[in-house]
Amino acid sequence: MEEEVVRSLASALQAGGHRLTRQRRVVLEVLEESHEHLDAEALYERARQRTSRISLATVYRTVAVLKQMGLITEHSLGEEHGHFETVREVPHYHFTCLGCGAVVEFDAPQVEEILQELAEREGLEVCGVQFALIGYCAHCRTGGGDAQ
Repeated sequence: MEEEVVRSLASALQAGGHRLTRQRRVVLEVLEESHEHLDAEALYERARQRTSRISLATVYRTVAVLKQMGLITEHSLGEEHGHFETVREVPHYHFTCLGCGAVVEFDAPQVEEILQELAEREGLEVCGVQFALIGYCAHCRTGGGDAQ
């Protein structure tokens, strides 16, 4: 993690009454480097490879703090438990295949336009968006996956 990012993160945590511990830094690094949507168990396993001084409970507390600060988001992705990823500058959305579980990320600038129009028309302040699509990917639809 770049030193400028670390200083910014430390300042943000301190402003929220928290410290930048080694465990919090490792959790955020794992999420930033991952190209997957990790659940708490997978996040714990990857963080444990970097530092043995971390527990599953610490991971849960850390993701709660990072979510509260707006640094990470949680998605259900068609499952009962959450999956986490770092917040990106450009919003994106998810399609989850009910057959094989594949997750497809996609941009949709039209959603942002609709939100802006709605906010202006109704005087709303939109603080977050949860927009997820579920269905069957092309592979599962043609009988190549677990959907059939």
